[in-house]
Parts: sequence; C-alpha cells; structure tokens
Amino acid sequence: MIEKAIFEINPNASFTVHNNDINNIEWTHGTEAISVADIQAKMSEIETRDAHIIPRQKAYPSIQDQLDMMYKDEVNGTTTWKDAIAQVKADYPKS
Repeated sequence: MIEKAIFEINPNASFTVHNNDINNIEWTHGTEAISVADIQAKMSEIETRDAHIIPRQKAYPSIQDQLDMMYKDEVNGTTTWKDAIAQVKADYPKS
C-alpha cells in the first residue's frame, strides 16, 4: 500500500521501501522525498476509496461459473449472470 500511495502522489517517483516500513524509504534518481504524513494521508484515502474491492472479489462467482451462467442465460433467455453480478455490486457498493 505504501508504494501505491507514493505512485498516486507522484507517478514518476523512484524509491525503495525497506522492510515495508514507511519510515524507511530511500528516494532515488533525484526524486524529491514525500513526507510520511502525506503518504499516510494518501494510504487512508486509498483504503476508504477501495474498501469495496476485496469483498467484491471474494463474493463474485468464479470466472468459470460466470461463463457457465452466461452460456445458460444465452441458451435459456435468462438473466442469472446479470442478477448475480448486480447482487454483489449491491451488497458491496462503492463508497
């Protein structure tokens, strides 16, 4: 998450995070250091913004099951796949 936050602040940043420690970042190739506070604020923003992603990923049917649903929907004129996806999106809305 540290890396993602840094790249959202500065997409061209060059750095190394040692031991996944926000207090142990080596800024390289002339990249201006970003404050720990700014990185933490961005991490919090990302966490809030993306909170729905992991629960949705876990709740979606497998790709194989989704493909099977799509095939059966096409053959039977049903909406099983669309209904399943809509339910997951309703259960885990974006913030």
